[in-house]
Amino acid sequence: MEKTDVRYGAYIQILKEELVPAMGCTEPIALAYGAAVARDILGGMPDRVKVQASGSIIKNVKSVIVPNTGHLKGIPAAAAAGIVAGDASRELEVIAHVDSDKVGKIREFMENTPIDVEYVDNNITFDIIVTLWKGGDSALVRIANYHTNIVRKEKNGQVLFDIPVADESEEGLTDRTLLTMEGIWDFITTMDVEDVKELLDRQVNYNMAIAEEGIKGNYGANIGKVLLDTYGDDVRTRAKAMAAAGSDARMNGCELPVVINSGSGNQGMTASIPVVVYAKELNSGADKMYRALALSNLTAIHQKTRIGRLSAYCGAVSAGAGAGAGIAYLCGGGYDEVVHTVVNALAVVSGIVCDGAKASCAAKIASAVDAGILGYNMYVRGQQFYGGDGIVTKGVEATIANVGRLGKDGMKATNEEIIRIMVGDKALC
Repeated sequence: MEKTDVRYGAYIQILKEELVPAMGCTEPIALAYGAAVARDILGGMPDRVKVQASGSIIKNVKSVIVPNTGHLKGIPAAAAAGIVAGDASRELEVIAHVDSDKVGKIREFMENTPIDVEYVDNNITFDIIVTLWKGGDSALVRIANYHTNIVRKEKNGQVLFDIPVADESEEGLTDRTLLTMEGIWDFITTMDVEDVKELLDRQVNYNMAIAEEGIKGNYGANIGKVLLDTYGDDVRTRAKAMAAAGSDARMNGCELPVVINSGSGNQGMTASIPVVVYAKELNSGADKMYRALALSNLTAIHQKTRIGRLSAYCGAVSAGAGAGAGIAYLCGGGYDEVVHTVVNALAVVSGIVCDGAKASCAAKIASAVDAGILGYNMYVRGQQFYGGDGIVTKGVEATIANVGRLGKDGMKATNEEIIRIMVGDKALC
């Protein structure tokens, strides 16, 4: 692919838009970001707070620990953290740096300030509206469709900024429909590594650091350590265990940042950590590792473009298939091996549902990475799933389209039922 090809610049820009740092699970952090922006508009600390959120936001914030809050969970904690200690200029690192005295003030704010949470259905999956009051003054901020996409600001009822939201399109981002597996392969095999090196170095450094912390520390169900203790430390087990350990730490209050993919830290870790583990094991060298990481990340983004940011479809599946593609490339695979790895992996684990961010995400990540590795090992041994096997259709793009249809349209009712199970029917009334 020539640098003059429109796809070349688009693919680099997509990576820049998606591989960004975040501290903590991105849904509560997006909520904290919106709350911090609203506080700045209000010009002071509020005496009343209302958070309106779509069902998928409620689902993903309910059970995960918000970092730098003293292990608090849930929407009120995320909002309070953003209001009391947030630096809105840092976006998804809005509460990355919180003074120790402010941790106590977050809890104190929650105890003394009414924080109402309401379910809202505006026919979009990702929707957060934060309204703050102080005496007779008010401020409102709305985030829609993706984590930093502020679409409305108000002060005292006066509209300061407004972008109409009619559907789930992601205005302002590079056109993801330019992504195809053939195009991604062409890009990663011809790209100038210097164009992505800094971006991917940050992903490697951040995500491997939290994986190491997950292995050393005591977080959640310690899935990473369980895998190593149970199955040993061969490269396949280490690839799964390190990715799971990153999630162990991140879902359970570790105060280290990650570089995300498709709006998710778990997906960012799943798409990168196994690839790095294999690259080190195989002594692949930096150049090949960067190409494998670009392949994994773009493959995950390509799948998620059709599914959407949030759904009942576990995003680790897409990222695990991406990791499988990257590992296939590191192992000497060409285009055929890569795309068959993706199809095989999707055939195995596309049934995993997302029931919010919490400790068990680490186990789902391990399963998704395992499916990616299995998908490659199947193909190099002459085994594969064929068109007509369930949702698998002839051709990788057709299968990815089927998965997108399943995740975005077919699982809408599933998502609603999962939310009812998690938070109760009243939350959706």
